[in-house]
Amino acid sequence: MTVTAPPSFALRWERREPPLPAAAVLALGAAVPALAVAARERLVGGARLGVVAGDGALLVLGAETDLPWADGTRYLGLDAGVLVPTTGRPRPTAALWRTAVGAEGDRLCVLLPGHALVADPPPPTTDPAALDPYTGDAYTGDASSGDAHTTAPHTTAPHTGDASAGYPAVPAPSTGSAPR
Repeated sequence: MTVTAPPSFALRWERREPPLPAAAVLALGAAVPALAVAARERLVGGARLGVVAGDGALLVLGAETDLPWADGTRYLGLDAGVLVPTTGRPRPTAALWRTAVGAEGDRLCVLLPGHALVADPPPPTTDPAALDPYTGDAYTGDASSGDAHTTAPHTTAPHTGDASAGYPAVPAPSTGSAPR
């Protein structure tokens, strides 16, 4: 009997025209505090936003007109229930990747070059204080702060490059079988 590894395939990206409408904005690493400040300002202005934070990432969900802007962030749009860069189209399709990364039911799924995030969807908030732990110099990007407003996303394996499409490729997560 021969045991083989599950099939693996690369996530490839192609340009999407026209771009998807924005449904979320994502900051990673050093961009998190600026997005937290901008989102807090939008909340003070009356916006209703959903916030998921952890592992050096801050994802803000909301109506396109309510979303904040900050340097170093990415706008994401919905493609088959998966948040992807507004100007990128994943190949194979977003729906197949949603299954491959294990985003079942109503779980939130974000797919971008180099990362896949899966988290419980956040409730909308109007409380600007929900973003205080992620603003200013005290922010470390550590998801272990225990803040009740956060859900730590799950991140898949790092990417390998695919310069031909202008985006890097991501190896498929080990799910036991390839999406159909």
